[in-house]
Amino acid sequence: MMEATLTSAKNLKGVITVPGDKSISHRSLILASLAHGRSRIANFSFSKDCLSTMNCLRSLGVEMEIDADKVIHLVGKGLEGFREPSDILDCGNSGTTMRMMLGVLARSHLFAVLSGDRFLNRRPMGRVVEPLKKMGAHIWGREGGTKAPLAVKGTRLRGCDHRIEIPSAQVKSALLLAGLQAKGETSVTEPFPSRDHTERMLEYLGADIQYGDSYSRISSARGLQAKDIQIPGDFSSAAYFLVAALVARSSEITIRDVGINKTRAGLVEVLERMGADVVVSDRRILNNEPVADVTCHWGALKGVEVGGEIIPRLIDEIPVLCVAASLAEGRTVIKDAGELHYKECDRIEAMATELAKMGAHIVPTPDGFIIEGVERLRGARVDSRFDHRVAMSLAIAALAAEGETTISNFECVDISFPGFLDVLRSLME
Repeated sequence: MMEATLTSAKNLKGVITVPGDKSISHRSLILASLAHGRSRIANFSFSKDCLSTMNCLRSLGVEMEIDADKVIHLVGKGLEGFREPSDILDCGNSGTTMRMMLGVLARSHLFAVLSGDRFLNRRPMGRVVEPLKKMGAHIWGREGGTKAPLAVKGTRLRGCDHRIEIPSAQVKSALLLAGLQAKGETSVTEPFPSRDHTERMLEYLGADIQYGDSYSRISSARGLQAKDIQIPGDFSSAAYFLVAALVARSSEITIRDVGINKTRAGLVEVLERMGADVVVSDRRILNNEPVADVTCHWGALKGVEVGGEIIPRLIDEIPVLCVAASLAEGRTVIKDAGELHYKECDRIEAMATELAKMGAHIVPTPDGFIIEGVERLRGARVDSRFDHRVAMSLAIAALAAEGETTISNFECVDISFPGFLDVLRSLME
């Protein structure tokens, strides 16, 4: 068990980079494995979650090597090149791995069992299993196939039209991956847009796909062709430093080469509404993904209401948004975020309980929070709940707290951001 102890900070200054985007890293490995030819993947996120995807694909016979510069060289052979795994596919803590691999394996010629750690195996999987079964997939699991371990026996699939009530990039991606190999067309419609990294990479690799704000359609008319992939910096990882600059007095932080996909960077819009000074510069496109440099300066914040269509575009950043809101003038209301109950932990209960220990005036609601800003937080002993986003958000809260804050079970940050503390401390020098 690892603990991290931090104290209040000010005058954070520096130019940093963050690890490669975790969501795009997962997709780069899976889609490169389904493509024909050799791919070169640079700036991959070697987080525990992405390593789970890598290990699952290796268990399926995918050939890949990592060179001295940590560039991945991968030989894709399509589904026909996969081999049946001799053991359970271990997805670790990664819901992305489990859900997307279900979409891939549903159309394979293989039998496989996917499982994970105790946290993943209690997360709901029915939202992806049921629509895959509608396409003809053979999937079994605990609690009527809604909980892992999950067994899948590949079979022929038929394209379907899917309407998803709760936007989810993981569910959508699983269905598009199944549709890539199904007979006919597969479409996915959501009430609000969710992350479109899968659609962008499918298009980049030559798939027959059309997509818009809340709609995606794919057919198996064309296979995927291998290309080199340069992964942008992870916006979710950058988010902690944007908020750090806002809560630590006299600070200015620039994050280089960050992905700013509009389906992902909703936090920037919310922070700007709160009065934050956020500058996005040097915008460019990198293998079909928008990238830029982002700079944030310290300044006073005001409370806002957050809900509706923007929630899927900042769902992973809500824990650190709670930190910013706790130090903003006035009231912040976050709603329509009930999905947070079903992450690595119940993030609504966790953030409300742990920030309250630090003096925040935060009340959990069934689908979010009501937060009354305070002038300053106080140091306390808090618990990450083994959730990487809770852990890093509490670390940022510690920068604006009087005295010491000790965060237990901090090793979980390696799930998405190995070296997080090193980067944070480099800004204090």
